Amino acid sequence: MKKLYIESIAEKKIKKGIQLLDGRDFPDLEVTDDLVLLYSQKSSQFLGTAYLSKQNKGVGWLISRQEVTLNQVYFENLLKKAKAKRQQFRESDLTTAYRVFNQDGDNFGGFTIDLYNDFALFSWYNTYIYEYKELILDAFKAVFPEILGAYEKIRFKGLDYESAFIYGKEAPETFTILENGVSYEVFLNDGLMTGIFLDQHEVRDSLVNGLALGKSVLNMFSYTAAFSVAAAMGGASETTSVDLAKRSVELSQAHFRANGFDLENHKFMVMDVFDYYRYAKRHGLTYDVIVIDPPSFARNKKQTFSVAKDYHKLIAQALEILSPKGTIIASTNASNLTIKQFEKQLEKGFGQVKHTYLDLKQLPSDFTVNKKDESSNYLKVFTIRVNK
Repeated sequence: MKKLYIESIAEKKIKKGIQLLDGRDFPDLEVTDDLVLLYSQKSSQFLGTAYLSKQNKGVGWLISRQEVTLNQVYFENLLKKAKAKRQQFRESDLTTAYRVFNQDGDNFGGFTIDLYNDFALFSWYNTYIYEYKELILDAFKAVFPEILGAYEKIRFKGLDYESAFIYGKEAPETFTILENGVSYEVFLNDGLMTGIFLDQHEVRDSLVNGLALGKSVLNMFSYTAAFSVAAAMGGASETTSVDLAKRSVELSQAHFRANGFDLENHKFMVMDVFDYYRYAKRHGLTYDVIVIDPPSFARNKKQTFSVAKDYHKLIAQALEILSPKGTIIASTNASNLTIKQFEKQLEKGFGQVKHTYLDLKQLPSDFTVNKKDESSNYLKVFTIRVNK
């Protein structure tokens, strides 16, 4: 196994417990898919075993502070520990879709595994971990023999497909899962999406359990309107879901139908959110609850949007159509944005408008995180009461 001697900045991060290898700490590194032993450049102290492989985040991952061999037994042990952590989800009658393996939260970055009823979904984030695909699948079958079949999502560049069926029984093209007692229509083999973002299930639960009762709800960047469905289940008087993607209407209505809702009080708008803000203001529309959950970065024909620079604009314009004493649910999944940085964006948007932070939710317990690395807990969702 190759030896890699690293500089003090990277060494400090590893000793702190951070597993992601940041490319900025390895400026002259030629990254090839390889397992390496890390040593301190300063003291020659052994620091751990890592693998090198470029992905969206970083140039590799520390996988152990010991020297290890990657074989089926190694992965079985990782998966057994991960499964035990999610016992409450396995025993739940109200939730049948959740994450069972979450990168560095389960001590191995580069892949995740989600369960949707009796089917598993693997997401591969770099080419090195993809080389271990069959070994990891064999380990998974040994630890999760109850799973009927599995699919994969390819989240790195280089292959000519994004999604595929990989073993066992094939799932229906679309099927219903449960989350907090609410039904959602999902799909496992259609691009990178599945019809729901599982990391938001505690936020949706708050809408089911009181936050939306009797309220009008506006859901911005709604995707398949899962927040709107949760709000409807929680007694919302009406919901409006806004997304630029035309397919969002079809997928959103499928969720509503899965719960037997009449669509009369639930609207779906295919529109840029900033255009919708202007439309709502022009027509005198107001909302009691506004959910704002944009992608970290987006570009359309008119403009680009970055959470780190532009989120305040979403807040400022939401205030113009928010009912008196209304509530804003402000969400971001940008891992490069700290809680304090996100708060600064929110405060810039609120300006002089008085408001109260009621709650902060981050990743739910099935999305285990590396507590030593703030970026591992990427989700940040503030519930804010506006006192206007």
